[in-house]
Amino acid sequence: MNERIRAPMVRVIGEDGSQIGVMTVSDAMRMARDQELDLVEVAPTARPPVCRVMDYGRYQYEQSKRLRKARQKAHQAQLKEVKMSPKIEENDFQTKVRHAREFLEGRDKVKFSVRFRGREIMHMEFGEALLQRAIVALQDVAVVESPPRREGRLLTLVVSPKHGG
Repeated sequence: MNERIRAPMVRVIGEDGSQIGVMTVSDAMRMARDQELDLVEVAPTARPPVCRVMDYGRYQYEQSKRLRKARQKAHQAQLKEVKMSPKIEENDFQTKVRHAREFLEGRDKVKFSVRFRGREIMHMEFGEALLQRAIVALQDVAVVESPPRREGRLLTLVVSPKHGG
């Protein structure tokens, strides 16, 4: 910008976006100073390089504001937990799967936990079958991130939302 432009001739674009034409850097600088603005190189690889007359400080401020707004809109994925028991009834299971589907559609990851109490631990296959049913029920909106894994008296499974859908 301004004195840092090294090319002898530049194509100048006005503050309103209109083409002013090709001129020497000193003439373009004089014109920008007369309007109390800056001369900013926007396309240095073009022949001749393209420069724009603008208020550089305001331009930087608007860029940072746009970046802040984009960052605000970005969704931070959370891990939501759905707890179940190996003896869960069918309608309760359907409700848990429906909640998990809502979380996944909201672009959050879901962790299914099956807690085994007392002697239930002897029949881990019930919990594994339950998690497989959950995977099948959600296969249209979810992808398995970590397969069913035993953690003490818990059997856990993590699914994340499918991308591009």
